[in-house]
Amino acid sequence: MKRPRFLPDNFMLMMLATLVAATLLPAHGTTAGVFNVVTNVAICLLFFLHGAKLPPQAVIAGATHWRLHLMVLVCTFVLLPLLGLALKPLVAPLVTPDLYLGILFVCVLPSTVQSSIAFTSVARGNVPAAVVAASASNLLGIFLTPVLVGLVVVAHSGGLGSFDAIRNIALQLLLPFIAGQLFRRWIGGWVDAHKPVLKMVDQSAILLVVYTAFSEAVNQGLWQQLPSHSLLGLLLIDALLLGAIMLIATFGSRVLGFNKEDEITIVFCGSKKSLASGIPMAKILFAGHALGAVVLPLMLFHQLQLMVCAVLAQRYARREEPLREAG
Repeated sequence: MKRPRFLPDNFMLMMLATLVAATLLPAHGTTAGVFNVVTNVAICLLFFLHGAKLPPQAVIAGATHWRLHLMVLVCTFVLLPLLGLALKPLVAPLVTPDLYLGILFVCVLPSTVQSSIAFTSVARGNVPAAVVAASASNLLGIFLTPVLVGLVVVAHSGGLGSFDAIRNIALQLLLPFIAGQLFRRWIGGWVDAHKPVLKMVDQSAILLVVYTAFSEAVNQGLWQQLPSHSLLGLLLIDALLLGAIMLIATFGSRVLGFNKEDEITIVFCGSKKSLASGIPMAKILFAGHALGAVVLPLMLFHQLQLMVCAVLAQRYARREEPLREAG
């Protein structure tokens, strides 16, 4: 039977099931402590395998197309954070302060890797540039996201310690990633040949973080404190942010003279936000905060970007190739 178009992907369904499990059977006491330890180990393993998977020569090979990569980085780490701040007068009446914190966090995250490349390929864009742009965004995000959280998010929350967060990011994310790079010469071939293993680690780490985060949030009365209109407001704001950055990326690339293939790469790599990097980072950066409410905007943004980009990629793919002059 053909899968209905309106049905979310399997991973999103698993995430929804995890939310239900955390709501009905939240982890308490010793069990919560065990889940926290297992989750931290899974996050370290996740970034170790990402380090082992990313070929260093990929970044070097794509560095020549610096204008495209700069455009993607500006969209990801400059324009979206500015949009998040500029929308505060509209956002504040629609969502709770913790949800707005989560919206700002979405804005400072790096781009996705796998789905950015996949959508660029479907749309017949510049796939080699997408590989480099998305990988560079993820790599730089390990450094830039904690800094931007300090500059953008902390300034609007007043309760997060950016130094401790950056130190924890270095210990739990950066060091495993560097170790993966160092071990790539021995295990890189195995990792490349067993991509389903990396995907399983990716998804397991995310589901563990979601369960522990929402267990803690449920224990603190998340659903009782979250008005229903805030969820609708959150969906509207996520859609507005995604639509705005995609329009800026599209028309900005045309004004700057990029060809259609490069425009496609900029749109897909510059507008997406990584759930795989974002949720583990949130666990570290927002330790002791209302983590469930903080990651909720990212979960909604993730599903929304997949649906919108799937439609847009098909539309790009149906375009006619320009006629080439003979001779």
